Amino acid sequence: MNISLKEILATVYILCLGILLFFVFSYLDLKDLSNYSYIKEKGELLLNFKNNNLIWFVAVFFILSLLWILFLGFGSPVCILAGFIFGKWYGTLVTLISFSIGSTLLYFVVGYYFKNFVKQNLPNKINSYIDFFKKNAFFYFTIFRLTGGGGIPFPIQNILPVVFNMKIKEYFYSTLIGLTPALFIMNALGSGIKSLMSKNEILSYKNIIYDPAIYWPIIGFILILFFSFIFRNKIFKK
Repeated sequence: MNISLKEILATVYILCLGILLFFVFSYLDLKDLSNYSYIKEKGELLLNFKNNNLIWFVAVFFILSLLWILFLGFGSPVCILAGFIFGKWYGTLVTLISFSIGSTLLYFVVGYYFKNFVKQNLPNKINSYIDFFKKNAFFYFTIFRLTGGGGIPFPIQNILPVVFNMKIKEYFYSTLIGLTPALFIMNALGSGIKSLMSKNEILSYKNIIYDPAIYWPIIGFILILFFSFIFRNKIFKK
């Protein structure tokens, strides 16, 4: 029986995803994720481990973040966690570089092995984006990233340029530039949650409303959603 390269890659993907989920759920108990004391305890353990093994921890977090994006993971949870662990500035730096490399590797792999599959299975409404990207791929894809991808899920954003053959170098730099605002906002939110926890305060609506370290990132996120809506309905509207 002949096994195609696509089947091998799919098997490797499922295996790696399974291993990752196994470690995540071995560390976390889902039924306790709504328990503030549980979250705080796990957060403190993570921070203590990071402080005692900084270089090793940063390297592992960087690689896992890269692999998470490569295997079609969503970015927001990782950014919030990075902001919580490293702070908004270093967290943004770590996630920005790892996400940019991971997205570029995903783009390369999908473009090399699954290009026809992507073209055949992308929703028809996404075709309206393609004509604009072909005019100036670097400029429009950077704007596309800056405005949150027009509401398109992050994994699909990462593989979308496959359909118009964007150069890898242009893809990397447009991703690096375009992701910066959104990643900073998500990292700032994670840093704000850490700051709130360090004051031994519970994450209540009242604390969120009155704590600028949390409500400013949320306002920034809402603004990105707003510009994403404008981008999708005005710039690419036919």
